[in-house]
Amino acid sequence: MKFKTIMLAEDAYQILKEAKRSPRESFSSVVRRGSWDEPAETMGELYDRLIVEFGPGKSEVTDEELELSRRMHAERKRPS
Repeated sequence: MKFKTIMLAEDAYQILKEAKRSPRESFSSVVRRGSWDEPAETMGELYDRLIVEFGPGKSEVTDEELELSRRMHAERKRPS
């Protein structure tokens, strides 16, 4: 496996660090499962993304959950 050294701003590093599911998870794994806000191309893809964001078996989203999701996505897109 090849490795690359990259430089990150401190805030970007903190985001990556907080996204780790366990202390043993690698940053490579975090990046591989990252969401880059690409538009969904099919309804099936959109549905899959909603399950990831809100959990399986959810039939409706509350106004509070929708607002929280919008704020989280806006913060990720905000330039540093």
